[in-house]
Amino acid sequence: MKLAYYAKKNPSKAAIIEESGNSLSHLELEMKSAQLANLLAEKGLKRGDNIAILLKNSIDYFIVAWAAQRSGLYFTPVNWHLAVEEIVYIVTDCAAKALFADASLGETAQKIKDRPSHLTHFYSCNGQLQDFSELHSAIKEMPTIPEGIEPAGNMMLYSSGTTGVPKGIKRPLPDSDYSAVLGLEPLMSELWNFDENSVYLSPAPLYHAAPLGWCMSTQKLGGTTVIMESFDSEAFLSLIDKYTISHTQCVPTMFSRLLNLPEQVRRQYKCSSLEFVVHAAAPCPIEIKEEMLAWWGPIIHEFYSGSEGFGLCAIDAATWLEHKGSVGKPLLGKLHIVDEDNEELPATKIGTIYFENPEMNFHYHNDPEKTLGCLLNNNWATFGDMGYLDEEGYLYLVDRRTDLILSGGVNIYPSEVECALRPHPAVFDVAVIGRPDADLGQRVVAIIELAKNHSDTKQLSIELIELCQQRIAKFKCPRTIEYRVLPRTPTGKLLRRKLKEN
Repeated sequence: MKLAYYAKKNPSKAAIIEESGNSLSHLELEMKSAQLANLLAEKGLKRGDNIAILLKNSIDYFIVAWAAQRSGLYFTPVNWHLAVEEIVYIVTDCAAKALFADASLGETAQKIKDRPSHLTHFYSCNGQLQDFSELHSAIKEMPTIPEGIEPAGNMMLYSSGTTGVPKGIKRPLPDSDYSAVLGLEPLMSELWNFDENSVYLSPAPLYHAAPLGWCMSTQKLGGTTVIMESFDSEAFLSLIDKYTISHTQCVPTMFSRLLNLPEQVRRQYKCSSLEFVVHAAAPCPIEIKEEMLAWWGPIIHEFYSGSEGFGLCAIDAATWLEHKGSVGKPLLGKLHIVDEDNEELPATKIGTIYFENPEMNFHYHNDPEKTLGCLLNNNWATFGDMGYLDEEGYLYLVDRRTDLILSGGVNIYPSEVECALRPHPAVFDVAVIGRPDADLGQRVVAIIELAKNHSDTKQLSIELIELCQQRIAKFKCPRTIEYRVLPRTPTGKLLRRKLKEN
């Protein structure tokens, strides 16, 4: 289905509503994305080229994404919370030819503008930026109807590798018109009843796979998406009430913060319009999910997948109550649990989770070693998680195969944080771990082994955190600094497990 179908059927219906109340209709989304698609073609961008999107949650985000999707382009959403060097790496690695930057991120945009030589087209959104063409001014004279065929594009997300270096997840472009490509729409329609009457509230940043993908699929199905600038628990409830939200997607940290609201605040807002609340991105503590079910009823669903998209499990509320802690059975791919010798394990035994999928069609951009590292038997692939199957075939997550920290639904790799802290002269060695946190799921803790002639002081902890914030994104930095001799084996291998136990 093309955007034009609902632009014609329901031209004035809102396709996107910002938290501020600004909105864009289905007709306007069709016309403006077509104008930008025509502009990009005029500038010489062709099928298979890439654009980078450095935008905050806004209407303009979707104009840009849909223009790429209907032009046969890859579009790479960039996490604007990252440090400048991290953003430069992504924009360079994906070989973006055009950058769309939020005016509020002007300082960052100017710093990266001239770094990658292949980056030649610059557009500002939600305001003006020096040396950037303002999006709406740039497209206003362009035709509002497509010119020629509209080849399908694709999202190219970046996911941190085991070394913390982001890696692009690249899939082949479909050999078809973009209207013929079935993305998440069949899954969302069949599992969670999305249709043209759906009103979907997205509280998460659009640079993540699920928020952007689910919003675009809702729009393609003719529904309405309501987007938050950032998550705030009371504002979230207010928007559910104001726009009679039917669907939303959360991470467990959001559940925790909603439950921490005073009872009188919760009662101010009606949530009876909700039909499906879907959560993912991190394991949800059983007690948190039980409290949410007690509050909202059996409308809470869960899925387990990854940005690579080669496998998916899902579970509804009723089934979860019979299998508490499970993430369900596979709907995409066949599950295998294997040991360290790549031998398949029986039910209840913990091992690495693999999905078998004969249509494995992704690779990590410019990193064949990482691609091979997640594959087994040609068409088995892992997200790097540990878990087990029960006797009925339900999957339970146990831990990460790597030492990934999941904090607030965001992946944080210890090695990246450790590298940011090591240059300080007081640091002889460092280990970073995740500790349980009632709000975030896990909090980042750095354990420092001090160099000679240095002592642990409050000022040193402040210096270390400031150093970290200068080198990597703030959300990756430790919230706690501890000092002790790090436990190691006789061969010098760090016993990270002992740190977690203590």
